[in-house]
Amino acid sequence: HSLDIQEYRIQPLDILSVSFETLSDENDAFDFLSKLAIQQGRAGGTGGGTSGIVVNTEGFIEFAVLGAIKVQGLTVFEAQDTIKAVASKFIPDVIVRIRMLNFRFTILGEVNGEKTVISPTTRLTMMEAIGQSGGLGELADRSRVKVIRQNGNEVEIFYVNLLQEDYVESPYYYVQQNDVIIVPPLKQRTFRSYFTSNLGIITTTVSFVFLIYTIGRL
Repeated sequence: HSLDIQEYRIQPLDILSVSFETLSDENDAFDFLSKLAIQQGRAGGTGGGTSGIVVNTEGFIEFAVLGAIKVQGLTVFEAQDTIKAVASKFIPDVIVRIRMLNFRFTILGEVNGEKTVISPTTRLTMMEAIGQSGGLGELADRSRVKVIRQNGNEVEIFYVNLLQEDYVESPYYYVQQNDVIIVPPLKQRTFRSYFTSNLGIITTTVSFVFLIYTIGRL
């Protein structure tokens, strides 16, 4: 199968870790990079002591020394090249590295651990995402997994069949930022969940009916 690989594109309110490196040992270059590092640490955070820069609602990240740089719609590597082009005006041999800090998705339904997961990678398949929640439950319906996906100001809802081999060629093979994945139960779940308790009620009722019938014949 040929994979339809879609690199994640940065969205407003994403939190990015942006680091700068250089081989230059000049004091001016060191002071310049120090200012960028200090500003990034104050720009925002994801909790747990990890800081980054928040992409504003217009799709820009802002540095006092570099200005506003638009990164919305770019892949991580394209954003690195864009920021490097601006930073190179100040330091010719600068290297820029970007990492997403808040790529997350939510798993609900018939899985072994409902949760919201923050992933260190943005290229994650639907099966890998489900695996991070502990895997599918025994009564999970793998043929109709519901996915709720934000696309700008719109919400897209679609269903995927994990049992079909050609699903790997689907544009929905990879998880996107803020996806909500809902795994429904099989129809047998209700029967299996309540069969034992209902069996006791049915047995008691039948026994009572036979008792009344027997007494009535005496």
